[in-house]
Order: sequence, then structure tokens, then C-alpha cells
Amino acid sequence: MTTPRSGLLLALGRFNAAHPWDHNAHYHRWIMRQLPRGFGPALDVGCGTGDLARLLATRARAVDGIDRDEAIVARARELTPPDAPVTYGVTDALGELPAPSYDVITCVAALHHLPFTEALTHFRRHLAPGGTLVVVGLWSARTPVDHLLGAAAIPLNAATGWLKNKGRTACPPASMTAPVRPATMGFAEIVHEARRVLPGARLRRRLFWRYTLVWHQE
Repeated sequence: MTTPRSGLLLALGRFNAAHPWDHNAHYHRWIMRQLPRGFGPALDVGCGTGDLARLLATRARAVDGIDRDEAIVARARELTPPDAPVTYGVTDALGELPAPSYDVITCVAALHHLPFTEALTHFRRHLAPGGTLVVVGLWSARTPVDHLLGAAAIPLNAATGWLKNKGRTACPPASMTAPVRPATMGFAEIVHEARRVLPGARLRRRLFWRYTLVWHQE
């Protein structure tokens, strides 16, 4: 039997499916505000169709975008102008990276696909002195505050989808059709482990089931 609450959630689910929007791209401009006006080589981990890599290229000397999905990397190459200083590769984020070090490393909605501690340690090792690591990740709801934020995000998610699509039914962006895996770490666990690996890291819980992490290499 469908209850009023479950009926509402089903209706919201149908509405959101008809008015999709990219929750990760929502944070791209915020990411750019964490970075210098100009910098050397940059790495975008889990680059998808390359939206953030191309944005980084407006300030970076060169950008490496890496992803394990061959089809989505091929699409990123198609979407990137030939004169843009961006190179894409089908690469394991924990394997050998295209360059030994980077002034900027970004990782959006990809860290929960990787061994958390190992990945942060790997990124720290490849971040140049004075470099910046920026992560936008997913957290799993564990606490009353988590569930409250999740509940608050549901109507905002629907309203944002409506506004971004100007009320029209739309198809999901290509970056939203790649296989995904749910997050398993709670925010408190993420903060504890991140600060153990990256002392002084700044983490914040965000709307739309995301958190942010910023860390500067000494």
C-alpha cells in the first residue's frame, strides 16, 4: 500500500528524472574560487566529459584529465577544442599518473569509488609544494544532522532542476549517465581520516549530498 509520504517521494523521483541536472558541475565555480588566478600543471581525477578540466585550462599551463571509463574519455576528447591545453587518459587514479607532480589536483564525485586513505595519500604524494587539492565528494547519511540535510535537499533539488531546465523535460547530461556507486563513509569518518592523512584539511558538509575538502601542501 502506498502511503502519502512514499507517494510524495515517488512523485518527486519522477519529477527529478524529468528535470535532471548535474550536482557535481554545480560546484565547479566554487572549486575555481579555491584556486590561484594562474598555476602550472593540474590533474582532474574522474574527469568524466571534461567540463572541469576545460575550466581548469582557463588558468592552468596544462591539464591532465583521467578517468577509467573509455567511452566517457572519448566524449571528453570530442568536446574539447584542439587548441586547449588538456590531455585525457584512461588511467587508474592510484596508478602511475601522467606527470610526477601537480600544482592543482581536483577530484569530484570520484573519491568514494577509491580506497579513501590510499587515494588521499597518493594525491598528497603527487601534489607540488604550495599546491592545492580540492575534493567534492559524497557522504553517507548516518546522523540526525545528515538526514535533516538530506531532507532539506529534496525540495531544493527539485526546484533547482526546474530552474536549470527552464521548466522543460530534459535528458540527463552525459556525465550523469556513467555507472555510479553509493558512498559508504559517513561525514564524521571522512573528516577524521582525511585530517589524519592531510593535517589542516578544511572539510564542510554541503547540500545535495556532497562534502568539500580543501588542502594546501606546505
